[in-house]
Amino acid sequence: MSQAIGGRESRLRHAAGSLLVVGLGGAQLTGLERAWLRLVRPGGVILFKRNIVDATQTRALLDEATGLGAPHAVRCVDVEGGTVNRLRDALAPLPSAQAVGAVVKKTKKTTWAREHGELIARAVKAFGFNTTLAPVVDLALPESTEVLGSRPPAADAADVIAYARAYLDGLSEHGIVGCGKHFPGLGGASGDTHFVTPEIGRTWEQLWSEDVVPYRELHTAMPMVMMNHAAYPHAPSKNVPASASPFWITTVLRKRIGYRGIILSDDLEMGGILKFLPVDEAAVEAVRAGSDLLEICHSAELILRSYEALIAEGERSAAFRTMLLARARETARKQKRLYARGVARELTAKQLQSLRERILRFGERVTATAAAADAIAPRAISPVETS
Repeated sequence: MSQAIGGRESRLRHAAGSLLVVGLGGAQLTGLERAWLRLVRPGGVILFKRNIVDATQTRALLDEATGLGAPHAVRCVDVEGGTVNRLRDALAPLPSAQAVGAVVKKTKKTTWAREHGELIARAVKAFGFNTTLAPVVDLALPESTEVLGSRPPAADAADVIAYARAYLDGLSEHGIVGCGKHFPGLGGASGDTHFVTPEIGRTWEQLWSEDVVPYRELHTAMPMVMMNHAAYPHAPSKNVPASASPFWITTVLRKRIGYRGIILSDDLEMGGILKFLPVDEAAVEAVRAGSDLLEICHSAELILRSYEALIAEGERSAAFRTMLLARARETARKQKRLYARGVARELTAKQLQSLRERILRFGERVTATAAAADAIAPRAISPVETS
């Protein structure tokens, strides 16, 4: 009997850890990080500027960190181009999605967006990643100009779809997983979810017929979708952040749209969710609402609190335990399929320099064609974007 209980506890702990995508403190693992990585065995790792020096160091860090976690780990980074590019200093700046989207619209050639995706895929692959958390498919609406700046590719859903479809094709061509974000849309957000829980005043009809259209049209092309931490008081979800909302995750994204890929929460350390729920409760509610993976990007304490909260809820509730174990099995299956080819080989110094030059030339061509580096001048970069 005790062996059965011990096996059940072990399965529960493994399941809880496998649903976490965790951040690290620096360019090398500390002894403490090795200890908690062995305990938690997370399903993935996300790196930021603070973790990245060069390609060789980054690959070594990813190899060691994911080697202590679950199989077929997500190795992700935010490389959108423009203001959000964790490889800017280590490799090269990239034009923003909005600059490329403007060129696509001007030239009526989606090959620009595909090349954007291909270059980003080559870049993240060279550093040992298998996933970039892009494209942004929010609409570039006036309400969010100061918040999102040049991150959304366009204001009209049709233009966003044209850019994102070609961009995702470019990623896929090189074996890199993309992530559409931020569902169901931050185009109407006047506040930044890094710090607050914006209440987006768009109606359900507006959201369904405009903001959500890129997901409706591209759901089979998006291997991963990220949930945001905004609230939509005029939709049935009311004031619950989308990342903790069964309505948005299960009813809309899974059932109504028919999405079958991996659903990832935005960072659970962000103010948008923490002003609504403590991180441990947020982790439980995100899983209960339908998320497959949960990002916790900075604090080891909050990672461990979330891990223990998932286990505690699984021990308290048989229904949650069944859900957690099933979610972990299904997510592991999806990760195995997405990441079956493993990590790409390391580039030589000459190959890396050639890639850097290609990226720089692409940026020059985009600037020259669009007659401006960005269609909308970006707002001041938040601390989260530069970390």
